[in-house]
Amino acid sequence: MKRAGAQRGALAEDLALAFLQREGLALVERNAHSRRGEIDLVMRDGATLVFVEVRQRGGGRFGGAAASIGPRKQARLWHAAQAFLMRYPSPPACRFDAVCIDGEQLQWLRHILVR
Repeated sequence: MKRAGAQRGALAEDLALAFLQREGLALVERNAHSRRGEIDLVMRDGATLVFVEVRQRGGGRFGGAAASIGPRKQARLWHAAQAFLMRYPSPPACRFDAVCIDGEQLQWLRHILVR
């Protein structure tokens, strides 16, 4: 049986996935793990591979869901994406997006991480 937090996280990912699919993106992989991190959703937007972080908060207190993607989390996303891209002999163009859910409000942020 999943913990309550894990269940909420899975439901947030389900909501984000359905939203992104309605926006025309296609799922490549869910919960892509590496030794250095995890990517919630790997999607394809045309020829671009999109690494998506899903964050959920009950409301906008303390900056909300987007503010919870700090430098440490960004570094983990970067390293997990690098590991994922090792699967490709010639990596495609890629970007980092976030789907932030604050209460009932969903926001899709594109290009959240640039290195």
